[in-house]
Amino acid sequence: MNKLFTTKRLCRAGVISALYVVLTYAFSTFAFGPFQVRPAEALSILPLFFAEAVPALFIGCMLSNLLSAYTVYDIIFGSLASLLAGLCTCFVGKYFKRDGARIVLGGLFPVIINALVIPLIIVFLCGDTGGYGGIWTAYFTMVAIFLGTQTVWVYGLGTPLYFAVKRIWKK
Repeated sequence: MNKLFTTKRLCRAGVISALYVVLTYAFSTFAFGPFQVRPAEALSILPLFFAEAVPALFIGCMLSNLLSAYTVYDIIFGSLASLLAGLCTCFVGKYFKRDGARIVLGGLFPVIINALVIPLIIVFLCGDTGGYGGIWTAYFTMVAIFLGTQTVWVYGLGTPLYFAVKRIWKK
């Protein structure tokens, strides 16, 4: 039981959470809405290595979403989407050992879950169709946009992060 809450793990979780918030706030002009520039999503690959990254990403996302125009819906449901994606990614990290499988499968959850959930918040809970026409057209257009942007951040920045952390982890 004492391995669960070590000082090292708590500090690592705090750093991950703080990094998520800082990276999101640094791009806050573009980090919210139907097209998100959110490089902090690269950190969603970290549960492959550290279980404490799961609650850290949840808290970081929750704090970051305080700036969101979609208010309480994004704070609650957006953060829960990150929590679910983190749990799934952590599961992949425990049961898959090959780098390729870990990266592809581990990154799949943040990409797909966020691409499905965030447009639900924007379109159905907040009623913002973004000028895409009807509700369903807006939803599926935003899903496609989120699939693209999440893929860029999770795989484009997350893959180099994965190998950097792995190299440090081996030392």
